[in-house]
Amino acid sequence: MGRLDRIALFRIFTRVVEAASFTRAADSLGLPRSTVSAAVIELEGRVGARLLNRTTRRVAPTQDGAAFYERCQRVIADVEDIEGLFR
Repeated sequence: MGRLDRIALFRIFTRVVEAASFTRAADSLGLPRSTVSAAVIELEGRVGARLLNRTTRRVAPTQDGAAFYERCQRVIADVEDIEGLFR
């Protein structure tokens, strides 16, 4: 898979937060777990903040991650609205 665009990164990140798991997010998106993990790492690098706390049992957003998640949800909804304008 080539480099993911920002919206794809946002979608992956939001799915990880909602699933509280990289594996469950990957399964629901039909992507390899390694792709999901790499996408979150890339997104954290782009924004310059740690977005998720990772333990062996659980994944949860940091304070920055929770704020970023809210914004990502709005951006994704806006993009979906724009994409649907002429359908």
